Amino acid sequence: MIQLTEEQEMIRETVRKLAKEELAPIAIRIDETGEFSWEVVDLLKKHDLLKLKLPRKYGGLEVDYTTYYMVIEEIARVCASSSMLIATQGSCLTTIIVSASDQQKDRFLGRLGKEGFLMSWALTEPNAGSDVNSMQTRAVLKGDYYIVNGSKCFITGGGVADIYTTFVKTDAKKGDRGISGFIVEKDTPGFSIGKIENKMGMRGSQTTELVFEDARVPKENLLGRQGGGWQILMESIKETRLGIACQALGIAQGALDYAANYTKQRVQFGRPISEFQGIQFMLADMKIHIEASRALIYQTASMLDRGKRDILPFAAMAKCLASDTAMKVTTDAVQILGGYGYMKDYPVERMMRDAKSTQITEGTNQIQRMIIARSLLK
Repeated sequence: MIQLTEEQEMIRETVRKLAKEELAPIAIRIDETGEFSWEVVDLLKKHDLLKLKLPRKYGGLEVDYTTYYMVIEEIARVCASSSMLIATQGSCLTTIIVSASDQQKDRFLGRLGKEGFLMSWALTEPNAGSDVNSMQTRAVLKGDYYIVNGSKCFITGGGVADIYTTFVKTDAKKGDRGISGFIVEKDTPGFSIGKIENKMGMRGSQTTELVFEDARVPKENLLGRQGGGWQILMESIKETRLGIACQALGIAQGALDYAANYTKQRVQFGRPISEFQGIQFMLADMKIHIEASRALIYQTASMLDRGKRDILPFAAMAKCLASDTAMKVTTDAVQILGGYGYMKDYPVERMMRDAKSTQITEGTNQIQRMIIARSLLK
């Protein structure tokens, strides 16, 4: 078990109370309708949870990594879709912090501190998921603007975000050295929102297609240098994958909490099913894998807090273990509830659907295993 400071304990209890009392009821509704909830946004803004990683000089909280990931876990215990808002905001903030010029930071992070707008991270394309180098979206510098053509898909926060940290090809012949990052503002001429996806899980988190048709992005919105996008991606993605790991951990913990309580209430053959060894063993295995995931996640977070940046294989291990655990734990939670677990009157079936997303988002678990193996054999 990680040792939290008094301040971290206070934050955790505050976020846990907010999640249980205010987000849990909304989670049911947004899963049923599949609609994005501005009510959730307002709640997160009220408690400054969309500014966790924003530097203090711009009006943010600038919390340590352990606290940031802990908040994602606590929110995900009751509403994974709401936790995705925090994780996505954090991903974009990381990208800007590690790559933007001081002028860009003053411009965009200053606005974020005052306006509290939403951000989105745009990388995936129809033919470029795990294979980033296959992206087709192109940007060509013409005068004071980059002219961008192409599309992105499966973009979290599409259509509700104000700015998009976007990665495209500026030189198709240079492989990963031809990738560049940009800040694309929602009112950019030639930029529009395409299809809104109807998803299996994470239904309260809006996912869309982005369309670029001769979109005019000011050259001052280029992040870092032209062709430096791959380095920005690698520096950012290690943190974003750890965020998804925490999301998975929260989903798993929420499912275990619900299932364990249910076993004490459900009576069969004259006694609570919690007294049956078969159920006890299932609960024990769920707990073992959750605590193992938690230990790996927060050990990796502590590495970041100590200034260690070479965490890519550890982030991959944490994401892989936690998301596989979330899928197994939520599936077992449905099994423990039996017929009731399969019904939408109970939250565990939603948690199972949400858990599946964590095995895919920010790089499939097959890609994570490739990263882990390469690090081991290097």
